[in-house]
Amino acid sequence: MDVVVKMQSTPMVNALAVGGPAVAVGGLSLLLLKTFVDHSLKLPPGLPPLPEVPGLPIIGNLLQLKEKKPHKTFTKWAATYGPVYSIKTGSTSLVVLNSNDVAREAMVTRFPAISTRKLSKALDILASDKSLVAMSDYDEFHKTAKKHLLTHILGPNAQKGQRFHRDSLIENVSDQLHALSKNCPLESINFRELFELGLFGLALKQTLGDDVESIYVDELGTTMSRHEMFNCLVHDPMVGGIDVDWRDFFPYLKWIPNRGFENRIGQMDMRRSAVMKSLIQGARKQNGLPECYLGYLESVGKMLSEKQIQMLLWEVIIETADTTVVATEWALYELAKDPKRQERLYEEISRVCGSDRITEQDLPQLPYLYAIFQETLRVHSPVPIIPLRYVHEDTQLGGYFVPSGSEVAINIYGCNMDKDVWENPDQWNPERFMDDDSDTMELQKTMAFGGGKRVCAGALEAMTISRMAIGRLVQEFEWSLTDGQAEDVDIVGLTARKLQPMLAILKPRSRLVE
Repeated sequence: MDVVVKMQSTPMVNALAVGGPAVAVGGLSLLLLKTFVDHSLKLPPGLPPLPEVPGLPIIGNLLQLKEKKPHKTFTKWAATYGPVYSIKTGSTSLVVLNSNDVAREAMVTRFPAISTRKLSKALDILASDKSLVAMSDYDEFHKTAKKHLLTHILGPNAQKGQRFHRDSLIENVSDQLHALSKNCPLESINFRELFELGLFGLALKQTLGDDVESIYVDELGTTMSRHEMFNCLVHDPMVGGIDVDWRDFFPYLKWIPNRGFENRIGQMDMRRSAVMKSLIQGARKQNGLPECYLGYLESVGKMLSEKQIQMLLWEVIIETADTTVVATEWALYELAKDPKRQERLYEEISRVCGSDRITEQDLPQLPYLYAIFQETLRVHSPVPIIPLRYVHEDTQLGGYFVPSGSEVAINIYGCNMDKDVWENPDQWNPERFMDDDSDTMELQKTMAFGGGKRVCAGALEAMTISRMAIGRLVQEFEWSLTDGQAEDVDIVGLTARKLQPMLAILKPRSRLVE
């Protein structure tokens, strides 16, 4: 579940400005360290060194990343330096991968040498020292926790038992949209706000056994509404997770305080923990732990601490309530500005379902719907860059030598914009997945869910919910955008989340059979 790192970015340039004096102090130490490493490093015979993007002394290439969208900068550099190259982010060597072949090599063939996660200070705090499946190293904790997750929530068998929750979600979203379009037919609708709160409720049912409209948080001395809980558990951590601490780039200066950052992330972590404690206590008191993830963890996870249980529950909440929203909103946005493709999808659904509502059993018979989902993941991957991995032993990638101590960034956005693989890659064209030689059920095509042993555990649920939402809402409504929305494609920092929510005008089609 690599998708934990989708959040709003703070410019790296600002981080450097804050830490400027400290950078100067550490400059000499960095240069001495670099000299030592350069002299001690010997390339193995037959393997060339990585191409390097030229940068500045001490800070390396940090100033060149001021665009705040590094996945796009990395893709531009690939046109000059090739699909594999190295940059310097302060004192760290970062190997950037921008092609499908090399990305798969890293995720599968060379996995034993680069299986360790490298977390920023913000993520380290919010992940409670790698207590999440997505952020943990590939160790016994990771294997055990992922097994629990697949067994009770995200695996194929578990998903069958969760279907009634998914059906209820889609039904509620449809009913709310019908009510809004009936009461205010000419007003635009913020689909994201409605859908993400519905998914938040789904996550609470899966983890705690029931949806929660409000809760008293003892440690904070206040009652939180559903929306306030969502902000505390999902929105705020997503924003804080990639908050930049300039010391991430110069770890030998980590002894220098950064009070503003520490207070900001610490407060966020404290509030998140307080709300999770109250939710867990409430679930234990009120419903005797029915069929939910909390009950499962307490029955089989005797070796898990209370903090680990809390974090594993929170991981499901933050993943369910964000990743699927990003993919679904972008798909509906693309369809809303493309009436012909929207109509093609509607005709496919009508041909398969007739006047009946689309169901999950219908999904395998709807190849164009799946093509839309795949193409949306390709163009708008929810995680443009897979969380960094640490190279803990010398290895090679793309025919180049990669020394231990480096970090690896797999640029999924760059892979999906590779002109050698995709024709007109910047165009949203679902038909590319409808070719005779295209296997539309191949999840690895866009690598949006990662690959290898760390493939996203939530891929099946995200794929099912997103396709059901897209299919049902196109089956029941004609979608169009408000003026000025068609070119509004700006995103939030390091993520593919739309900067501004899609505002759509909905026109109900004829009602379906109840």
